[in-house]
Amino acid sequence: MTIVETRPITGGVDTHLDVHVAAALDGNGGVLGIESFATTTAGFAELHGWLCRFGSLERVGVEGTGAYGAGLARFLRSVGVAVVEVDRPSRQARRRHGKSDTIDAIEAARATLSGHARAVAKTADGDVEAIRVLLILPRRTHRLSQPAPPSRLHRPR
Repeated sequence: MTIVETRPITGGVDTHLDVHVAAALDGNGGVLGIESFATTTAGFAELHGWLCRFGSLERVGVEGTGAYGAGLARFLRSVGVAVVEVDRPSRQARRRHGKSDTIDAIEAARATLSGHARAVAKTADGDVEAIRVLLILPRRTHRLSQPAPPSRLHRPR
């Protein structure tokens, strides 16, 4: 008889422009692994596969789902993973424990596991996104239609 162990896994991701740092935790908050991944679709798939190797992936806490983590959050939702928006660690906590991407990824996973981070990640679609685009568009077109200011004013002699 073969016994198959499936344990619930919670992930946490500290997002950046070029690389995302991910941490995998078991149900008790124990760190199972930490790894860095590229911010490409292939990197998102690698990150998802890496997390799933540890067990049954329940949810992933992602920092910055409206910025650097938007693509990752969209990808994870598309493959059926629950994505939770995680706030950056407080400045006091960062001063006490230091700043590192590894610590931030672990803290994102722990905030998700404990229920401290519960916000549903931004989806960047739907009515709210359409209104945001309509509000931003006039500002951008207005800025582009303005003549460029002279770089230096000359006084006649």
